[in-house]
Amino acid sequence: MFRDIEIGPRQIILGVAMLAGLAVLGVVGFLFAALRTVPDYGALREYKPPITTRVHAGDGALVAEFANEHRMFVPISAIPERLQHAFVAAEDQNFYHHSGVDARGVARAMMTNVVNVVTGKRLQGASTITQQVAGNMLTGRERSLYRKIREAFLATRIEQALDKNRILELYLNEIYLGRRAYGVASAALNYFDKSLDELTISEMAFLAALPKAPSNYDPVQRREAAITRRNYVLGRMAEDGYITREEEQAARAEPLTARNRLAGETYIASSQFVEEVRRRALEQFGEKELYEEGFSIRTTLDTRLQLVAVRALRRGLEQYDRRHNYRGPIDQGDANGDVQAQLRNARAAPALTGWHRAMVTATQGSVRFTTEAGATGRLTSEDAQWAASGARGSRERALRAGSIIYVLPGDGGRFALKQTPQVQGALVALDPHTGRVLAMVGGYDFTNAGYNRATQALRQPGSAFKPIVYAAALDFGVTPATLIEDGPLSIEAGDGSMWSPENYTREFYGPTTLRRGLEQSRNAMTARVAYEMGVERVAQYGERLGVFAKPAQAVFALALGSGETSPLRLTTAYAQFVNGGKKVSPVLIDRVQNRDGTTVYHADQRPCEGCRGPFRGRGSAPQLPDTREQVLDPITAYQIVSMSEGVVQRGTATVVASLNRPLGGKTGTTNDYRDAWFVGYSPDLVAGVWVGFDQPRDMGEGETGGRISAPIFRDFMEGALRGEPATPFRIPAGVRLVRIDAMTGLLPGPNTTSTIMEAFKPGTEPTENAVSSPFIFGGTEPIDPRVFRGLSEGIQAADERVAASAQQQQREQGPEEALSGLY
Repeated sequence: MFRDIEIGPRQIILGVAMLAGLAVLGVVGFLFAALRTVPDYGALREYKPPITTRVHAGDGALVAEFANEHRMFVPISAIPERLQHAFVAAEDQNFYHHSGVDARGVARAMMTNVVNVVTGKRLQGASTITQQVAGNMLTGRERSLYRKIREAFLATRIEQALDKNRILELYLNEIYLGRRAYGVASAALNYFDKSLDELTISEMAFLAALPKAPSNYDPVQRREAAITRRNYVLGRMAEDGYITREEEQAARAEPLTARNRLAGETYIASSQFVEEVRRRALEQFGEKELYEEGFSIRTTLDTRLQLVAVRALRRGLEQYDRRHNYRGPIDQGDANGDVQAQLRNARAAPALTGWHRAMVTATQGSVRFTTEAGATGRLTSEDAQWAASGARGSRERALRAGSIIYVLPGDGGRFALKQTPQVQGALVALDPHTGRVLAMVGGYDFTNAGYNRATQALRQPGSAFKPIVYAAALDFGVTPATLIEDGPLSIEAGDGSMWSPENYTREFYGPTTLRRGLEQSRNAMTARVAYEMGVERVAQYGERLGVFAKPAQAVFALALGSGETSPLRLTTAYAQFVNGGKKVSPVLIDRVQNRDGTTVYHADQRPCEGCRGPFRGRGSAPQLPDTREQVLDPITAYQIVSMSEGVVQRGTATVVASLNRPLGGKTGTTNDYRDAWFVGYSPDLVAGVWVGFDQPRDMGEGETGGRISAPIFRDFMEGALRGEPATPFRIPAGVRLVRIDAMTGLLPGPNTTSTIMEAFKPGTEPTENAVSSPFIFGGTEPIDPRVFRGLSEGIQAADERVAASAQQQQREQGPEEALSGLY
């Protein structure tokens, strides 16, 4: 039937018009849909992008950054003109002349893309810097015609609302440039560890080369491509007159050297401290604010002390590990294969150890190996014997050809066999007067920041808790010179059983002064003190000094350290002895400022009337009030300090005395050698050391706090106090210093063999000499002097046996490995 229909020119014109109308309507509808939801560009006037939170140590060193997008917002006035020109030359050479869309650039891209379609190459874009601002910040970055139209329309509106400098400022702070860096300031730091004004022309050109595809021009992974792209940008800069041809050639000749600014030993060693700071800041400010608000967090960390702490703890854990069997190679390979490839794929050595991976190549006659660096060597006879000690009865632990091991290069081309200790530890150091945490190490491999033993490990302190017990006793009316019966004692435990504490040596020494009881870490007499004054008092003092996170159960075993605490808590408690009994809390964050420089958190909340006034010269500094709570009598605190000095001078931590400076502290060892502690102090620094296995188990016979932890404390204090004057501990007002008989606690008499200067509260100092009959704490009858002389001789004989044992161990193991006492 259609054959009878005649189609003339009029019908054709009408049909074409209808199709054209439909096409126009379609285009209009498409444009309406595309432009209907164009974002409000006015928000760009007040745009505040997410920026990086930066964490600095107390000495100003940058130790961490927290961010979802690593960015530092920099105003256009602080961005060097040549860096601006580098991006303009590379990305949008007509930027200063177009109105948002570069028509010539679009035409050029269309012509180029005809060839690209035929050859199968990627299509070339023609987005201007303004369009990229619109795309990055408002419309999204998906590749579609719909998005391009929205972007172009919005770009023209942005050009009408903002000047070129503001548009370029937004672009240079928003653009992603690889290595987690958003914006030029962050990229300059991440690639070159430089501020913007320190960049060379070559480095500026490299940054300008990155927007197209940062991963394709990584200066380490794709060095040649990076240099080629940088040189292209240099050529564009010279062509557009931004640099001279001579400057271009000089920049081309400059090597492209990237630096990893957050990879130094200070940054790595601080990782556990930083993670604790992150947890606390996250709890206080929330995730969005912490990762997007660009806080400046000033912490209490002392980077020098942190490195000293890391080295001291690692050295001590390795020394313990060396006293026990070698556990075998880290892996087994093929000595006849590609040795270097196998070593590169083997488990890396712990950070900052300096160890090398090596493969054993032969074991006949001696153990020979090749390192990952291609060096060859052989184990010393001592190392070979150590390796053999662990191989007895275990073929898997034996070294054979193909075994992969760790070795440490030494002098003269020698190597030492190494292994990562299984035993763990923690060291924390703080200012006793303010609570500012200066160093914190939470384990041997401190790069594993997920579990910080300094703050998260709850362990029994053992005898390290005794100073808290004795502080309670001193406030109860006892003096350091009071005689306590060191003898068998059975106490109802509360569950129907009897508790009978013993001394470490399994011996009892009769009446002993409180001071000597602390110095020699006597368990029986400590339990007797707790019994006489009531264990509830012990629990109260533990809570008052912050040893326990929650109220402790008042049982008699608490007096010998059965309650659980963390190294940070116990160390903070000791700080309150050395600071005169003032309450302090551990502080990791000094101050937090927001992106505008406004302080939003300050740890020191003391009022300061004159802090905001003008500076009037020397002597005009404002006086801050001391608002710390007095939790311990100042004289009691000093008495504990004085007694703990005796622990170092003649007690269970004599290994520390080699530093020849005023130091005090207390060792601690729990049942079955599961935990080893030493917490101690100088007048202005307190440090605590804990060592043990994460899953508590016996560390071995004789592995006490005096043997493991005290040497770690000594090594830390040696480095921490190097160059500092050996100042004595501060003596509070009212202390009575009296020379007494060291054995009886009374005034010296004709039979006195040794004396000591003792600290007393007013009215408690002795008035009788050693000829008189002393009383025993808790008793009512005086001791017969003849009996006491026999007890004193017994104590002296026991002390001589202890000293002889330590000397024998020193001869057998050397001074570093010897027991520093037996407790």
